[in-house]
Amino acid sequence: MEEEGGLPAKQPWRVLEFYSGIGGMRYSVMKAGLQTEMVEAFDINDLANDVYEHNFGHRPFQGNIQTLTAADLDRYCANVWLLSPPCQPYTRQGLQKQSADARASSFLRILEIIPQLMLPPVMLFVENVVGFETSDTHQKMVQILEESQFEMQEFILSPLQFGVPYSRPRYFCLAKRKPSSFCNPEFNRQLLHVPELLVGCNESISISENGQLTSTSDKMLQTCLPIERFLEFGNSMNQVENGTSFPPDTCSDESSLKQYFVPSNLIERWGSAMGILDIKFGIDIVYPDSKRCCCFTKSYYRYVKGTGSLLTTVMPKTRDKTSLEELCLRYFTPREVSNLHSFPKEFEFPEHVTLRQRYALPEKCTEFGVRIVSHMYEIINTHGI
Repeated sequence: MEEEGGLPAKQPWRVLEFYSGIGGMRYSVMKAGLQTEMVEAFDINDLANDVYEHNFGHRPFQGNIQTLTAADLDRYCANVWLLSPPCQPYTRQGLQKQSADARASSFLRILEIIPQLMLPPVMLFVENVVGFETSDTHQKMVQILEESQFEMQEFILSPLQFGVPYSRPRYFCLAKRKPSSFCNPEFNRQLLHVPELLVGCNESISISENGQLTSTSDKMLQTCLPIERFLEFGNSMNQVENGTSFPPDTCSDESSLKQYFVPSNLIERWGSAMGILDIKFGIDIVYPDSKRCCCFTKSYYRYVKGTGSLLTTVMPKTRDKTSLEELCLRYFTPREVSNLHSFPKEFEFPEHVTLRQRYALPEKCTEFGVRIVSHMYEIINTHGI
């Protein structure tokens, strides 16, 4: 027995998870409380698959997605597809080769298979970087989905809109195959920058050239939790205001804070170049009570400028005019970065994954926030398919 549109009635959705990374999409489904059966996951990254297997007990298919045929995908009998394809072809810092980039070819191949399927999915969920929505790959996706009788709703959303102090706007697309439909069809084929008409928010945001939020309303920031709620070692404002920081020897060897403090030679170099704190040099410094931090890239911890925010462990008398040395800056830990991505507390990395790899994997494989994606699933579940 099936519901309207082909989803099974009172049975779990059968889900295929493409570009599964370290499991962000899967955690999102779990957080949304949906009844699903994860039929298969696909990712070519060996290390990401190690992390996925460690947390879920299942190792994703690691072959080349481009070798999959329509018959292969039909055999899974999946009615929901989750896709988070490589974002490098569309990033504004990159070459912006779009579909001409070899890393776009696997997603294009998956799209081209859809019209050939005997059992096409009833619903697709696509996530990517801001910039994808203006690409020729996006145009191709829209063309194929519309020709295959899908209706689409598209969004640019940031974790800031969902109470997470993490500035990381992303592109999201929900697609449903007819006769299934959205309960607000007037939003079909529109790019919504806020979920205002779905979740009752009347604020709007704008996106800068590098994909960051250029302005955030007071209301939005007021609803965000402070960064201290996401910290592994609990740098509370009481400790910071008292001029204290966590001594490295109070933590376990593996997660000792000592390795996360910014080296003094870098502090000295910045101090001579800058004199006082100034974020125009590409260094973003936040405090435990801050309600925003910049997105973390895979180069975080190796480089500083433009790779993510640094956390102060000592409160200066004047926040905007002080020497960098006085701030006792440290990097966010990998666990804290995972927290800001809204990964659950039970998520963990296998022991053989190095510190630098732990920083790189969330950026490479799960740049979206788990909380955003789970909220989108809740919208689907609330309004029906």
